[in-house]
Amino acid sequence: MSVPDYMQCAEDHQTVLVVVQPVGIVPEDQFFKIYKRIASVSQVSIRDSQRLLYIRYRHHYLPENNEWGDFQTHRKVVGLIAVTTCGSSKEWPQTSERFHGQKEVYGSTLYDSRLLVFGLQGEIAEQQRTDVAFYLNFDECPDVEKRVEDFVESIFIVLESKRLDRATDKSGDKIPLLCVPFEKKDFVGLDTDSRHYKKRCQGRMRKHVGDLCLQAGMLQDALVHYHMAVELLRGVNDFLWLGAALEGLCSASVIFHYPGGTAGKTAGRKPNISQPADAGKRHRPGAQEVLIDPGALTSNGISADTSTEIGRAKNCLSPEDIIEKYKEAISYYGKYKNAGVIELEACVKAVRVLAIQKRAMEASEFLQNAVYINLGQLSEEEKIQRYSILSELYDLIGFHRKSAFFKRVAAMQCVAPTIPEPGWRACYKLLLETLPGYSLSLDPKDFNKGTHRGWAAVQMRLLHELVYASRRMGNPGLSVRHLSFLLQTMLDFLSDQEKKEVTQSLENYTSKCPGGMEVITLPDGLKLPPVPFTKLPIVRSVKLLNLPVSLRPHKVKGLLGQNMSTASPFIYSPIIMHNRGEERCKKIDFQWVQGDVCEVQLMVYNPMPYELRVENMGLLTSGVEFESLPAALSLPAESGLYPVTLVGVPRTAGNITVNGYHTSVFGVTSDCLLESLPGVKTGGCLVEVIPSLPRLQLSTSLPRSGPLCAQQPVASSHITNTVSVQLFNGETQQLTITLENIGTEDIETLELTSKTVTTKEKVFGEFLSWELEEALSHLPLKPGQSVTLTVNIKVKLDFSGQENLLQDLNDDGISVTGLPISSPLRQVLKPRAETKPVSSESGKAEYNHIKTLEAVLNFKYSGGAGKVEGYYRDLSLGVHVDVEPSVFFTRVSTLPATSTRQCHLLLDIFNSTEHELTVNAKNNQDLVLHASECQRMAIQVDKFDFESLPPPDQETVRFANPKQLEEERQHAQGCQINSKLGICWTIILNHSHPSLRRHGEASVEGVLNQLVLEHLQLAPLQWDVVVNGKPCDCDVIADCKVGDAVTLEIKLTNLSKNAVGPFALTVVPYQDYQNGVQNYDLQDGVTFIGSNTFYIDAVKPKENSVCVGALLFLYTGDFYLNIKFQDDSAGRELPLAWFALPSVHIKAQDTPLQAGA
Repeated sequence: MSVPDYMQCAEDHQTVLVVVQPVGIVPEDQFFKIYKRIASVSQVSIRDSQRLLYIRYRHHYLPENNEWGDFQTHRKVVGLIAVTTCGSSKEWPQTSERFHGQKEVYGSTLYDSRLLVFGLQGEIAEQQRTDVAFYLNFDECPDVEKRVEDFVESIFIVLESKRLDRATDKSGDKIPLLCVPFEKKDFVGLDTDSRHYKKRCQGRMRKHVGDLCLQAGMLQDALVHYHMAVELLRGVNDFLWLGAALEGLCSASVIFHYPGGTAGKTAGRKPNISQPADAGKRHRPGAQEVLIDPGALTSNGISADTSTEIGRAKNCLSPEDIIEKYKEAISYYGKYKNAGVIELEACVKAVRVLAIQKRAMEASEFLQNAVYINLGQLSEEEKIQRYSILSELYDLIGFHRKSAFFKRVAAMQCVAPTIPEPGWRACYKLLLETLPGYSLSLDPKDFNKGTHRGWAAVQMRLLHELVYASRRMGNPGLSVRHLSFLLQTMLDFLSDQEKKEVTQSLENYTSKCPGGMEVITLPDGLKLPPVPFTKLPIVRSVKLLNLPVSLRPHKVKGLLGQNMSTASPFIYSPIIMHNRGEERCKKIDFQWVQGDVCEVQLMVYNPMPYELRVENMGLLTSGVEFESLPAALSLPAESGLYPVTLVGVPRTAGNITVNGYHTSVFGVTSDCLLESLPGVKTGGCLVEVIPSLPRLQLSTSLPRSGPLCAQQPVASSHITNTVSVQLFNGETQQLTITLENIGTEDIETLELTSKTVTTKEKVFGEFLSWELEEALSHLPLKPGQSVTLTVNIKVKLDFSGQENLLQDLNDDGISVTGLPISSPLRQVLKPRAETKPVSSESGKAEYNHIKTLEAVLNFKYSGGAGKVEGYYRDLSLGVHVDVEPSVFFTRVSTLPATSTRQCHLLLDIFNSTEHELTVNAKNNQDLVLHASECQRMAIQVDKFDFESLPPPDQETVRFANPKQLEEERQHAQGCQINSKLGICWTIILNHSHPSLRRHGEASVEGVLNQLVLEHLQLAPLQWDVVVNGKPCDCDVIADCKVGDAVTLEIKLTNLSKNAVGPFALTVVPYQDYQNGVQNYDLQDGVTFIGSNTFYIDAVKPKENSVCVGALLFLYTGDFYLNIKFQDDSAGRELPLAWFALPSVHIKAQDTPLQAGA
């Protein structure tokens, strides 16, 4: 016997062998269809008996193996079922002859046979025969199983008769000697009458009878016969048959201890389920004598209920003894070279028993012995089968890596050089089966969990073999998939040279068959999942970027969007909050806008030792429709973290989730999902896309500069553009801004606001001003259209209090606090001392004294569908102004003027520039100042009615403190004074080009103290004196004729907040001789018509009162009227400054003589 049956197990010793073979031409699929139905009758309950007969079917069995039937009866073919097709009665004789020829092959051992004929009709088919069954076709054969059961019962009858014959054989010394094939020549010439020979014959026959008893379902008898055979054969040193007797004893004990079988789950014993409906009347599977109910077993596996079971247990081996007897039997088999197959099969049976007993180490010893059993010259197919079975057995006992090793050996045997046509498909299939043993799976997701499992070197070798096998199969797509898997999962274990070789091979394969993300299904149904290159490159973090500052949408405050229409009417709804909690954890707190380019930043790393080219890299999203704009990048070797920005455009509104990215590397397209990337940091991947909004772009007439350097970083970080300009203090610059709609939506609304971000400098007046009405008239602004807006930049700062500059003035001999009135009106600064140590930088800073003003212009605009949802955009323009000092006032004072409603304002003006400068005021001569020169300017001004300024609103009064209110009041007064003074300066930068001039205003704000403001303020009580209808004030001289009555009118206007009066005024005339002598004795020169005392009644606020009198001049001359107040209680409470009446100068002339007098 040269071909082992690797599927054998211990319980096969109680089966009878039936061969099912086709005769003639039978379609293979139809034959195996019938064979499967026949094989379903694997056990039959014998009629009128409590025994079961087990049947083992084979469709192919070598006749030479049948010759070992006397050695072990389960190897003997006792039944033959032939399957044939016969189309006509003419073919029947030939068919019948073939059947008889097939019986002759196994004729010496057959108990019975059957022929199943398909397709024959007519008289022959209608004959009733026990050994032949006729069927119309393979589909209409309902009683096949019934005929097989009858056939098995006939086999049992023969088997039982043979058992009885041999068991009751009383022939004594005439017992025949049973032999194995190779023994027959060894027994020629032996003394058959010797006692040794007779014991040998008795021992072998006892063993044979034990086999028959075991097959016939008499386990107790079989155990007894086996024990007797062992004793007899051991005494004559018949080791081959002693081993067979021990193996039979082991098999019977295994059947007793393990009624479920040892062949595994797929081949376990189970009741027959394909019996006809009346089979239950004939079979009694629950009353068999052999099998014991597992529920009735004790802990040691032996029932203690009946004497029968006790007797059986005495003869039955324990589980431990079973293995010992197996070892002994195998050792005896090993003594015979021709018993290699028997020895190998015994090892396999022992391993299956040990697997059930969970004794893996001992099982591995049996398998190791099986590996070294020499079966002679095996064919390649037999070698493949042997290694495959060894692999399965090692897997059965849990030695998975050893199992994989032999499976791989079997795979390599499929493509051995000695095979004319290598079986690459079989090799590939076996290699796939080795993967679990080496801790390999074809799913890359399994390699993202924890540390690497298995030996990487062995795994890489196996993957290389899969690649090669798939290529030899003619499947380049499969090669690409396995090579991609190798590169992705084993990248950390590849050397630099191996990385280059693998990637070169991959590029060669993908040039013919590009790799993709489709699932590859193999012919046997195994599916190979896609292998995304998540390590080429390695992604460390994914961050969704907010839109650029100028494009970020903002929600109108207090506006409920349309999506709030279904919100809960309750103030607090815990259910809604609970449902949205998980989404809020993942959702990002900014929005993207439909139609605008959105960015996702990836921090990537190239682990390859050479430059990595990544093509067609883009985003994978779900939710709204998204147009990904792929990018190509080239990462340097071992680049470290490298930022890569992927962009795309959402085409619809809603929520969008960034699921990952796709790449094309080495010709392999990969879809890399973030959830499968280990250790990737992300701040959330869900973002809301709002409806489209317009886009505004601005350009300016002034040059752009760097960002603002304001102390508020938040404010400066939102500014996209900044313009810079350098101005002298008081200068005005126009900034022309062009706004262009570069989006796809109409701009429907536009607002402009400004905010000064420099807080340390005090600004007088409006820094930025504009008129927006003209620009708003062009709305809605269509895409591509533009509109122009002019913004006035006016800088008015107070340089007089700057410490560095004032120190310079003091060093140069200028009095900062005020020049004495008696000092010269022109004073030139002295040069600095040469020895004064000044560094270049500090000197420059002290000389420039530049102050900085910064502000932000904010354009708020909206339109399109986004406006409907309540969104708008902001576009900010930063304005940076470097302000140089032009002129400032070192001292301000006042002198009274001849008029009570005027005064002289004295200004000490300092030119802090490096240029010649001209200063002029309204109704005043120009004053030329050289660089670093100080001069005094006297300006006669009308006093100011500060009471007429509008009061602050109620909200300002409520929230402002008194200091702020006072500052506001002084600011308003300063503005009014500046507008009246109109002090301007002009700098001629180049005398050869008079057009290169700089103009500005000089402001007295910030230098006016309270005393000066009081002197400039118009008194609340205004007195007007009119002589002969002519107002008398300043240097006005009223003319009159001697002897004519002169009308004198005094008018009081009350500008205070309270009523004043009554008042009594006395008019006293006098003459001033301009030499310090004043003559008040003018009784002969001036006569009053009436009283010289004028009375004024009480005057209410904002009202006036007039009193009239007259006087007469008696001679010519210059007369003055001194109007005095009489001391009374009403006037005593008011300030003296309120009663400043103008001086009246009257010139009395002679009356001309009339003609002819």
